[in-house]
Amino acid sequence: MNQTTTREAVRGSGVASRNMTKAAVIGSGVMGSGIAAHLANAGIPCLLLDIVPKDLTPEEEKAGLTLDHPKVRNRLAAKAVAALPKSSTAPLYRADFVSRITPGNMEDHLSQLKEADWIIEVVTERLEIKKSILKTIEGVRKEGAIVSTNTSGISVNAMAEECGEEFRRHFLGTHFFNPPRHMKLLEIIPGFDTDPEITQFMVDFCTKRLGKGVVLAKDTPNFISNRIATYGLLVTLQEMVKNSYSVEEVDAATGPVLGRPKSATFRTLDLVGIDTFVHVAKNVYDNVQDGHERDVFTVPDVLNELVSRGWIGEKGGQGFYKKVKGDQGSTILSLNLSTMEYNPSAKISSASIEAAKAVKGAKRKIKAFLGTKDRYSELAWNVLKQVLVYSAEKLGEIADSIQEIDNAMKWGFNWELGPFETWDLIGLPESVQRMEAEGLTVPAWVKDWIAAGNKTFYQAKDGQVFHYLKGEYKAVDAEPERISLSALKAQNRVIRSNTGANLIDIGDDVALLEFTSPNNAIGADILVMIQQSVEEVRANYRGLVLANEGRNFCVGANLMLMLMEAQSGDWDEVDDIIRLFQGSMMKLKRLEKPVVAAPHRMTLGGGVEACLPADRMIFSAETYFGLVETGVGLIPAGGGCKELALLASSRYPDPGSDPQPEINRMFEMVAMAKTSTSGHEAVQMYGRGADTVVMNQDYRIYEAKQAVLELDRAGYVPPQPGKARVVGRDGRAVLQMGAIDMRRGGYISDHDLLIAKKLAHILTGGDVPAGTIVSEEHLLDLEREAFLSLLGEVKTQQRMQHMLAKGKPLRN
Repeated sequence: MNQTTTREAVRGSGVASRNMTKAAVIGSGVMGSGIAAHLANAGIPCLLLDIVPKDLTPEEEKAGLTLDHPKVRNRLAAKAVAALPKSSTAPLYRADFVSRITPGNMEDHLSQLKEADWIIEVVTERLEIKKSILKTIEGVRKEGAIVSTNTSGISVNAMAEECGEEFRRHFLGTHFFNPPRHMKLLEIIPGFDTDPEITQFMVDFCTKRLGKGVVLAKDTPNFISNRIATYGLLVTLQEMVKNSYSVEEVDAATGPVLGRPKSATFRTLDLVGIDTFVHVAKNVYDNVQDGHERDVFTVPDVLNELVSRGWIGEKGGQGFYKKVKGDQGSTILSLNLSTMEYNPSAKISSASIEAAKAVKGAKRKIKAFLGTKDRYSELAWNVLKQVLVYSAEKLGEIADSIQEIDNAMKWGFNWELGPFETWDLIGLPESVQRMEAEGLTVPAWVKDWIAAGNKTFYQAKDGQVFHYLKGEYKAVDAEPERISLSALKAQNRVIRSNTGANLIDIGDDVALLEFTSPNNAIGADILVMIQQSVEEVRANYRGLVLANEGRNFCVGANLMLMLMEAQSGDWDEVDDIIRLFQGSMMKLKRLEKPVVAAPHRMTLGGGVEACLPADRMIFSAETYFGLVETGVGLIPAGGGCKELALLASSRYPDPGSDPQPEINRMFEMVAMAKTSTSGHEAVQMYGRGADTVVMNQDYRIYEAKQAVLELDRAGYVPPQPGKARVVGRDGRAVLQMGAIDMRRGGYISDHDLLIAKKLAHILTGGDVPAGTIVSEEHLLDLEREAFLSLLGEVKTQQRMQHMLAKGKPLRN
């Protein structure tokens, strides 16, 4: 039976209206508990079930429990739930979200599955076990409930072949990647009988509610991303052996220089687990018929040897790399595959690698690397050409669309470019000619496409992107919730621009301010653009959004500039810069039109201060938000301390109430340079009543725009000049006494104490009595005075220099 998985095919008669109010996960291992945690992140109560243990633990025996005790019977799931808030992978956006997960077991709580709208099976990767679990689920689920299997490559159709038709219509594969919170990719695999409306509902739900990057895969061994990635790793091993490359050389040639993560090939294998990789490779070997393909997926002897020795990567303590601790710190050793001995890892350099390092951006790096001929670019080319041809061969078998394949590799393995995007970059006609000259057989459809006069698989036209689909260009699916700034810029929608920022018309008379400086660090160019944007929006637009498409929203102010000015003693210039920063933030705050900030990922220091003046903040779920200036020996001076003092006062408006506990919390937050671990935690730390979180980072600009329009339609009134009721010198004494105790205990240094005293002085309103009402300008003056004083300190300058050189704080 032909299985069609194009987006068009699943959009038949529309998506049936349904609720997803409760879910259940069967299997509480690493993946099962991680999926349950992410459902909890999305606000979905979840039942987590596992088998009933057959034996007591020593602790249970000591406590006098029996096998019939609920604590014993629920042990596996309960233990998994209890571990979630403590996990190093941080599966929960907030620790208290764990209360949304209820642990149980498959005997006592099986009947509760009838309450679930979605049941996810996440048990051992063995077909017969999965078939048995699905039959059990079928016996208790309510009619219409969606059931899915989380599998990395077992046939979805084979699992459900003994289940009834109604079950199969509501059954499909949902392949989450580990860890489920952090990995964007979700492969959805419809079965032959899956109702297209169910498939479309799951695509929409998982994209919007779970924040996933969803691709539609066919029911083939290892689906899309694992199929191609496994092939790529195996041909890399073949090239390595053939031409005697070392482990370090392979990783140097298959990492960032090729648009791939730093973990490259062998560090990736160590992270994934070599035993896991062997299992995945064998799954393809056992389930494909083509002899050449089976040859490639034959597990190399060296991998089997590593597994037999228990050298399976990080979880085994060693794999292709091994970390050894010594008197001088840790040393990384790499494995010599010829001798099976570990040697100190060597740093690899060459003309091609240095050429790639000399340029910015994945596209430019790849072109520079492959365009500089040497031993390492030759290795990369020999691997890349095979992966590109294999991806083309598998089109139609593993997925119907090149876009699904490209997205799967980008979202599942963090490639900067998918295979077909890479092919376009290196030159499709030219590279095919070279491949054939070197003996590769390029699929006929690729040659037919070139013969028809096409030079790329993707094409941009009039601000819209088209891609190859079944012999012609088709428009890439447009989602209203995805606003692409790069596409808008291609449509000449830039209103104003300078070296650090753009003001862009995003439609409906809403403008967006985009930072474009290196790391989106705030310098004078961005501050000038903020002031110009305020004037432009005041005159011609309904409101302003602060957002960008950088790797991070903003890592703070331009530290290098501040250090240079301080070391040259140009204090008037530093004072002017701080005044410009503060003045720009105040202009944003007092704009007569609504301002909405949409931060994502790292939003630190000045980035936070740019968001706090906004009427509303819409955080990406993955936002790491914090005022971290104390890490470089400074305090926030762009209005950050002032905004926290105002926020504390607003939470205790009654003159009889005491804001001291809130001021204590904020003092600790800034003094310790605490950063949120998620958007939800950012709301908890810094949020006002209307601040929210969007699960899908790609939708945050759209949501911010909608918030601007909503505020405008409601008859926006700008906030009045702020006043804060401060705790004054009495409150300052409380904060300083706590800091002095920490110094006495050896927890902080003398310089940390100095910084803490200055921070306490600002947050408490300065040398005034408790209950004094102070203005924003008064608090800004305190900030500026403290900042200039600290910047003149030698130890602060040492901290700044260390951060710029090493990328981590110095505690001096």
